[in-house]
Amino acid sequence: MSTGSGTAARVSPSSRFALLFAVSLMAGWHALFNTLALALRNDEYTHLLLILPISVSLIFFDRELLKPATEPAMGLGSFFLVIAILIGGFSGVAAPVDMQLSFSMLAIVIWWIGSFILCFGTLVARLFLFPLGFLFWLVPIPPLLLERIVAFWQHGSAISASLLFSALGIPNTQDGVFVSIPGLNLEVAQECSSVRSSLMLIVTSMVLAQLFLRSFWRKAVLDLAAIPLSIAKNGVRIFTISMLGTRVDPAFLQGNLHRHGGIVFFLLALGAVVLLLWLLNRSEKPVHTGSLKPVAVQKL
Repeated sequence: MSTGSGTAARVSPSSRFALLFAVSLMAGWHALFNTLALALRNDEYTHLLLILPISVSLIFFDRELLKPATEPAMGLGSFFLVIAILIGGFSGVAAPVDMQLSFSMLAIVIWWIGSFILCFGTLVARLFLFPLGFLFWLVPIPPLLLERIVAFWQHGSAISASLLFSALGIPNTQDGVFVSIPGLNLEVAQECSSVRSSLMLIVTSMVLAQLFLRSFWRKAVLDLAAIPLSIAKNGVRIFTISMLGTRVDPAFLQGNLHRHGGIVFFLLALGAVVLLLWLLNRSEKPVHTGSLKPVAVQKL
């Protein structure tokens, strides 16, 4: 009896987590499959493909922090697991049809976080707070909320383009998502809102901030800056294509730059993010050897 109990007690935290993770895969395979399918077929959800690999990579890079013996946080970890079960039950019984996938994935993410806390303890969980919290990006944005986000980006892009026209002395009028310049009336349609690249930019900015910045407020500045930068880059895209179409060749209005040129403007916005990151990084004070913050955590 005592030998068996001792063997059970010596089961590693990683093995316990692997078991709980396997349980989530068996119970939530349908939601995970549907989320993957959604990300592959719908541009607005492409960013979902990046989340799990990034979180796993960040934890893997600092895996040495998982090796020391730690006390499992049974109370807090079990609380998260119970919450995950309740949310999962709600998603299958009472959640609106268009929100069932979001609730199911929320339950899975909370289960993973609760399993991590239960197996490795709260101290280790705090060291991996960012990659664990980053997992919430795996929850698909509900359609109603996504529509509002797209509308926000449409209006913001139209305003951004109008400001660029005005800054260069080009007469224009802007009404909602419609912008008019001499020789061209254009509409910032939903498919032209660049929500996919904007969400990609926000996600990328969060990861870069975590990797290269230490202070919370600098990370917050970079994360928040990604929103206006993403709107501005779409305004630049609209402005550039409109100018080329009215001043050079009307074919630009329906050409490759219009249909497939989003990557060019995404890279411009990413360059602005990297420049801001460099400025914020230079403004930080060097870390002294006596700092209480582990070096490994600074890499996250």
